[in-house]
Amino acid sequence: MPSSRRAILRHILSGLCVKMNRTKSVPSDVMETPLNRCLNTFDIALLGIGHMVGAGIYVLTGTVAKEMAGPGIILSFVLAGIISMLAALCYAEFGTRVPKAGSAYVYTYISMGEFWAFVIGWNILLEHMLGAASVARAWSGYVDSMLGGWIGNTTLELTGGIQEPGLAQYPDVLAFVVCIVYAAALAGGVKATAVFNSLLTLVNIAVMILVISVGFWYADTKNWSESEGGFLPYGIGGVIAGAATCFYAFVGFDSIATSGEEAKNPAVSIPIATVLSLFVVTIGYILVSAALTLMIPISEINPAASLPEAFGQLNLSWAKYLISIGALCGMTTTLLGSLFALPRCMYAMASDGLLFSCFGKINSTTQVPLLNLVVSGLLSACLALVFDLAKLVEFMSIGTLLAYTIVSASVIILRYRPMERITTIRVPAVTTSPDDDDDDDDEDVVSQSSIDTSSPTSEMIEEVLAGRLKSQFRCLEPLLGRFEPGSVVSVAVVLFIFLSFAICVELKVSWTQLYTGTWWALLIYGFIIFAASTCVAVIAVHNQNTRGLVFKVPLVPFVPALGIFCNILLMVHLDAVTWVRFFVWVCIGMVVYFLYGIRNSKEGEVCSSYSILMTTSEAGKMAWGSFKGTNGKKGTTSTTNKHTIFERFTGRSRPEDKKSIVEESENETTGYS
Repeated sequence: MPSSRRAILRHILSGLCVKMNRTKSVPSDVMETPLNRCLNTFDIALLGIGHMVGAGIYVLTGTVAKEMAGPGIILSFVLAGIISMLAALCYAEFGTRVPKAGSAYVYTYISMGEFWAFVIGWNILLEHMLGAASVARAWSGYVDSMLGGWIGNTTLELTGGIQEPGLAQYPDVLAFVVCIVYAAALAGGVKATAVFNSLLTLVNIAVMILVISVGFWYADTKNWSESEGGFLPYGIGGVIAGAATCFYAFVGFDSIATSGEEAKNPAVSIPIATVLSLFVVTIGYILVSAALTLMIPISEINPAASLPEAFGQLNLSWAKYLISIGALCGMTTTLLGSLFALPRCMYAMASDGLLFSCFGKINSTTQVPLLNLVVSGLLSACLALVFDLAKLVEFMSIGTLLAYTIVSASVIILRYRPMERITTIRVPAVTTSPDDDDDDDDEDVVSQSSIDTSSPTSEMIEEVLAGRLKSQFRCLEPLLGRFEPGSVVSVAVVLFIFLSFAICVELKVSWTQLYTGTWWALLIYGFIIFAASTCVAVIAVHNQNTRGLVFKVPLVPFVPALGIFCNILLMVHLDAVTWVRFFVWVCIGMVVYFLYGIRNSKEGEVCSSYSILMTTSEAGKMAWGSFKGTNGKKGTTSTTNKHTIFERFTGRSRPEDKKSIVEESENETTGYS
């Protein structure tokens, strides 16, 4: 009896591992959707710019310049922009692979499995909620500063304020109302939202150009002199800490990937809009922060309304009010971007069965998930009502950085995964009617690079070689050739993530010992760097799978690996309290997943498993935790799928499963004939 209990327990645990690691199967027609495909490249690019250029430039610039980096905020934005570009390239490749709502959640589901997909999706929900709440709070603060603090003072007199640590000084009713109003505005449909967003974004860009022009006209280089603290008053550490906070200003570009299910031609629009919007925003941030720190000393910057107050100190009242109008337009587009992406991420998770099914419904008239919009608007409004802006921004960064890390890792994993284990998606061209005169030329046809003109022989060879060692590295076959194609790369990616985390922690904790040349610190640090470099080298010696990709991240695995390291570096520099809050939120998500999501997953409907009520005699016929496949005849067991959980996880192949490339090529040639 005890052995039977242990066998049942092993079976339950093996089934749990299978469920947690099951990947999403992509439908053959990825363009089919209940949402409205009506966005062109220009709409999506302005959506991304509008989502990024808001509170980041009008509020965050003053806070980071005064309290973290000084004039070195320029380097902080450069560093944050480069790291964001590394992640954006990965998002662009996935956006052409899988043009579906859900962004990083969907990408992780396809490449790494259901459990990690839920973790990422759960944190994306928090990211967009915090983003909307923080921007609403900044929007309210700007209006309050224009009214001379009347709103804040009146609220304090009526309520007496909030005395709890970590919460705002007073409940921000205006921020609450702003969230509700803009959530209601989004219910009108995606095309009306896109037009409204485009107009406000163009106004915002015009105001940015005004700030840069007038700011450099009144620039004084003495504000960067040693008498004012110099260019780096807080040192390199301040620049890195500022970059971790400035990263918040770039989080909007993932809304471009979220809009993939509403793009007319996502294969072209997503990569162009992603790279273009991020480049424009990075240049704008650098120039605006330079103009601000050159106009006035950092000691005189007002973090709540840095740009209007700076122009006010120069007796430029007309510019002060123009900037305030631009700031409100910019923060409105950022708020719209967060409230636009949040319901669609909820819809994607609910459609897969990982969230409650009521969130997977689309209104037939507006083609918008209305219930999701109501819930997300209320939750964001409640957060904006009671939480302080700085706490919202800091808490938001960790979830964003984690999502970027997983997406970069997923790009590497899918590049080296054999063709039979993934679905390469070719997005068909969308034919447009003659009445669509305002559409760009790139909406009519897909790039010719998506048309595969290769012969069946070359297709077969690439399928066989994907995930295997390159011919010039066959000497490593005894060491790495014992595993299934692609599995070595997956393990190397996981190890690289852990080693990168160890390197970043070592840099933060033992920087003094490293700087002074302490032997033990150098030895440990050198060993970890060598191990991480070895992981990247092991990945690089394998053949990639690039067939069917319209847009490809360059220099894989080096660019995604650099993005992973930089994201982890910024995560390590976040406050410890932020990590505690993050783990609390993840624990809440685990309750939702294990009580609801894992049982209602749509992928579970197509998974086959044993009955848990196996008899003792049946249990003795085969190893628990292994798959029992049939060849079509009752009672006949196939040996090809007979692997234990450990073998499937590590990718170790059995001797009878090992085949040479020539043998596999012959088998596939027979299949073609």
